[in-house]
Amino acid sequence: MEEGDNRGDLLGNVVRPSSLRTSGNLKITLSGKSTPRGSPPFRRLNSSRTPRREGRSSGSSAQWFRSNRLVLWLLLITLWAYAGFYVQSRWAHGERKEGFFGRGSKPNDGNSDSEEIHSRGMIANDTSLEVKTGNDKNQSTSKNIDVVLAKKENVVPSRRIVKKKSKRSGRGSRSKTHGKQKATADVKATEIEEQEPEIPKRNTSYGLLVGPFGSTEDRILEWSPEKRSGSCDRRAEFARRVWSRKFLLIFHELSMTGAPLSMMELATELLSCGATVSAVVVSKKGGLMPELVRRRIKILDDRSNLSFKTAMKADLVIAGSAVCSSWIEQYIAHFPAGSSHIAWWIMENRREYFDRSKLILNQVKMLVFLSESQSKQWQAWCAEENINLNSQLALVPLSVNDELAFVAGIACSLNTPSFGTEKMLEKRRILRNAVREEMGLKDSDMLVMTLSSINAGKGQLLLLESAHMLLEQESSNNDKIIKLVSETESEGMQEQTLKVLIGSVGSKSNKVLYVKAMLSFLSQHSNLSKSVLWTPTTTRVASLYSAADVYVINSQGLGETFGRVTIEAMAFGLPVLGTDAGGTKDIVEHNVTGLLYPLGRPGVQVLSEKIQFLLKNPSMRQEMGMRGRKKVEKMYLKRHMYKKFAEVLFRCMRIK
Repeated sequence: MEEGDNRGDLLGNVVRPSSLRTSGNLKITLSGKSTPRGSPPFRRLNSSRTPRREGRSSGSSAQWFRSNRLVLWLLLITLWAYAGFYVQSRWAHGERKEGFFGRGSKPNDGNSDSEEIHSRGMIANDTSLEVKTGNDKNQSTSKNIDVVLAKKENVVPSRRIVKKKSKRSGRGSRSKTHGKQKATADVKATEIEEQEPEIPKRNTSYGLLVGPFGSTEDRILEWSPEKRSGSCDRRAEFARRVWSRKFLLIFHELSMTGAPLSMMELATELLSCGATVSAVVVSKKGGLMPELVRRRIKILDDRSNLSFKTAMKADLVIAGSAVCSSWIEQYIAHFPAGSSHIAWWIMENRREYFDRSKLILNQVKMLVFLSESQSKQWQAWCAEENINLNSQLALVPLSVNDELAFVAGIACSLNTPSFGTEKMLEKRRILRNAVREEMGLKDSDMLVMTLSSINAGKGQLLLLESAHMLLEQESSNNDKIIKLVSETESEGMQEQTLKVLIGSVGSKSNKVLYVKAMLSFLSQHSNLSKSVLWTPTTTRVASLYSAADVYVINSQGLGETFGRVTIEAMAFGLPVLGTDAGGTKDIVEHNVTGLLYPLGRPGVQVLSEKIQFLLKNPSMRQEMGMRGRKKVEKMYLKRHMYKKFAEVLFRCMRIK
């Protein structure tokens, strides 16, 4: 018994019989192997902690996780979804180069966007050397452009690109090689056309060429649109619709006009909201390619097989012009089921565009128009051709982008505590004075501006005739164009004089013969030519709107389809003079936000009278401008447009 007692003392409480055990058959062993694992003796043998401490630590936490596995899985899924959202957001904002996850990313298929624009620059350089032999100045200019592109985009040398392409081309058939050579020839022709304008952009050609004023904007505003690549409102319905979706956008050209600019901003917004975006360009005419590359919008060089395969994988195809009818027709012929996910955003309102697209209007999912008048006009043409529209119809007007709203002093996503609306209004006044000084304008000059492609449909020549009529009338009444009000009069101020600013010089949508007719008209009227200024085509137009006093939209025919420049001018507080037709009539309220006048030749005299009225009444200009600004804030900001676009996406895309 003493030995047993000593053993019990050495083992402590291990051999002590449990008071909870009622059975008389007690098995007391030195090891816990024969003891059930869940029994208290087993836990005491294999743990140095007391039962109370064990229950507090491992028992409670482990047992809680075992009994709540659903909560654990939900936590893991949430973390995984957040990580995926974070990665895709960074990818959508363009952080695809060195530094992403600590290492550089490999180019996809050997052809990145920067390599594409660099190769185009090299092609243009070689072509210019062949065509313009002996012209050292042009050769050095093209070389400098290539160097700038290479430094800006950080691309690999062109020899490496050619080597990769030669390997892939060797695997293909002769027909594919011939197609690539043809595409290269198209790019060459486009670049040569951009380098050799028929009318040189010099003062000797136009008289007085001013701008662009991008550097002045950057210096005064202390902000540049190049510092950002999107401003998605992730709480909006549009962002929820497009996140993680794939889109293919069809550009009809790359000119700096309403339709291509609107499609570019749509692509930027989609990328900013986490979507995957590719683009097809039907015609590379225009100068938007560098801007598309800066915004990291992927352009597909192939307009047939590759673009069709991309479209088949996309959740939605958005075509941005009636001119895209040729691509849509070929795609539907290649993949008939693809018509069910095409939204056709038609931005033209002329019969020639309807005629080229009328055969496939019923083969797309939805037709999207810019204004009520445009929609009614197209439906009337369909009735004349006995076309019963089965496609869904929608209205999505254009909007003022955040970059312009920011400079105009309208609250938008770009505002910060240090860059509020009041501060931007003050900076805009400083910008106005600086730009007008560069233009050579006085405080007494009223600048009438029109910005659009120069052709008969925009009516710039008729505007010059109206201005000439006004100046001749002023000259006959006062024997001079510019005069001072007598100091004996009550106002004691200078009378306003007329200046006209016309853009966009150098746009690929300009009609050269029409431009020459305008220059010929100015050469015949020396007094008028002294009052006319010209400005190159540019995307940096905030400085021009800030410097202007009145905007004229003189579109002829059926009028402007919508008038993106109209709402931009109204955002900057400018009264609008426009033809009483088309989208201008829908936007401009006569005698409220601007003045309307008839189309064609009868409108020349009336337009002259409207300009004279605003010339004599500066207070009326300010009142109309403020009313127009309030209308833009109420109806035509970016959030209004994308709210309607979210409805289009809901009706066109399948729900995931």
